[in-house]
Amino acid sequence: MIPQTVRRWFDRGARLKVFYDEAYRLPLSGVEAGPGHLETRRADDALHYLLSAGVIAPADVLNPSPVSYGDLRRVHTDEYLESLQKVETIAQIFAVDPSDVYVDEVLRSVRLATGGTVQAARHALEHQSPVLNLLGGFHHAAPARGAGFCVVHDVAVAVAVLRADGFTGRVAVLDLDCHPPDGTAACLGRDASVWLGSISGATWGELEGVDEVRLPQGADDDAYLAALETLLHRMPKVGFAFVLAGGDVLAGDRLGTLSLSLSGVRRRDLRVFEHFAELPQVWVPAGGYTAHAWKVLAGTGLVLARHSDEPIPTDYDPLEARLKGISKTLEPESLGSAPLLTEADVAEALGLPRNGPHRLLSFYTAEGLEFALEKYRVLPLVRRLGFEDLRVTIDRAGAYDRARLLGKDATTGAQVVLVELEVERRRVGEGTFVFVNWLSLRNPRARFSSSRPQLPGQEVPGLGLAKEMTHLLTLIASRLLLDGVAFRPSWFHMAWAARHSARFVDPQRQGRFEALCRDLRNLPLLEATRAVAEGRVLLNGQPYAWEADEMVKWLTPPTDEAHQAAIARVRDASHFTVSAKPR
Repeated sequence: MIPQTVRRWFDRGARLKVFYDEAYRLPLSGVEAGPGHLETRRADDALHYLLSAGVIAPADVLNPSPVSYGDLRRVHTDEYLESLQKVETIAQIFAVDPSDVYVDEVLRSVRLATGGTVQAARHALEHQSPVLNLLGGFHHAAPARGAGFCVVHDVAVAVAVLRADGFTGRVAVLDLDCHPPDGTAACLGRDASVWLGSISGATWGELEGVDEVRLPQGADDDAYLAALETLLHRMPKVGFAFVLAGGDVLAGDRLGTLSLSLSGVRRRDLRVFEHFAELPQVWVPAGGYTAHAWKVLAGTGLVLARHSDEPIPTDYDPLEARLKGISKTLEPESLGSAPLLTEADVAEALGLPRNGPHRLLSFYTAEGLEFALEKYRVLPLVRRLGFEDLRVTIDRAGAYDRARLLGKDATTGAQVVLVELEVERRRVGEGTFVFVNWLSLRNPRARFSSSRPQLPGQEVPGLGLAKEMTHLLTLIASRLLLDGVAFRPSWFHMAWAARHSARFVDPQRQGRFEALCRDLRNLPLLEATRAVAEGRVLLNGQPYAWEADEMVKWLTPPTDEAHQAAIARVRDASHFTVSAKPR
């Protein structure tokens, strides 16, 4: 049942407008490896779901312009804005090593997101409607400092711009992030024309000008929604609203302390939308540090566009869906489209000189792979990490086809290898797979640090593209009509990362692996993988050495009850412990 106040908004026939830019994905691969694990794909994932589900149309997506430095100066000091040109300033705000920062591109993302909030506010005021900006809510940024992934305060800047445009009404800033809005208090706490409200799960002391409700650790849906009613009841009458619809209130959030369900967060957004239904309003995502943070953001879009409590399918993977959609647009001729067995392959099999260009798996040319990586938005992101003159080469490495992505460090001019892949077709168990002998994703600009520790087997930090590469290998297998992707994980963390989509071929090996994951689940991944690598893990009291056996990711997993039963028997009989020293 849609409340009458919301019904009037929908009866006007207006459609939700969403601000977004591809550069909303921050070019900071280190943030996904750090303690906060900032999910940089959140805006991309939420937008893809909203478009694919028909919640919004492509015409509803508006591209922002970067905020001007003149508008930033309405809130932030000149000294602070100048400091943002320093690598160290950005690195501290995002809790990454300075080597991971390419300043111009990080600031591009921040300025676009802030420009999106400013333009969303103007659009909302002009059309008397809700607007969603898919990146923003930087509520820890103060006039002279940034903190907690927040470089500048986009909402405070938007309020200042509205005032400069002539808007004189009272403004509400309702902060529903798990963390207190310390930066918002510093920017707007003394402005009597702005009401600041917050529900948080932490105590950071009194915040000037903030009407704050603090919930105890672990507060659930009912406690949160009751607190929301209390806060909305205290809110004065306003003429414009900003809502920071934080996703870090979800149970299990890495940096959050509350325990809301996805359903509870949706009910939160529905109640707030009903309260503000007849006001111009801008919604921004604020924090969110779980794999489900994008669902909170997409859910906000469902509320604003449809007043919907419809759940998002639990098995929907927006990155996989997006890449599959792109794959369908790529014609075989643009990728290589060679016969399964070329004359060059025959010549090589006969020990004769190989004529013509090498093809990956007898299909992909170097130009075809470059084209695909451009379309899949891999190369644009690599450029934003500080590399240029990107090109793909294909040759042979022993028995394997090898593809490499080469580039030039934009700062030093050094030629570097960014991606190296060795593959072949191989029969494994009951199927034929793309067998990955070697895959290395390298960011030679970055270095390991306490926030980005070195994992066993790593020479340099990665590019933050492991999820993309996993899906792209699956798409290669599908295009070549193979059964899936196979590999031998050299280290525990490699198998752990693939555990939801791949399994060991040997059921006994899979059973031991599942038991290992179960018994080490309370250890941080870095500590667990080091314990296995250093021989400090015991299996039923005996020293255990990592088993680098074949894992497979089936495109269509076979159903085998006897196989599953064998896995379960070994899993239940296997018990792992960790000792202080190797035995």
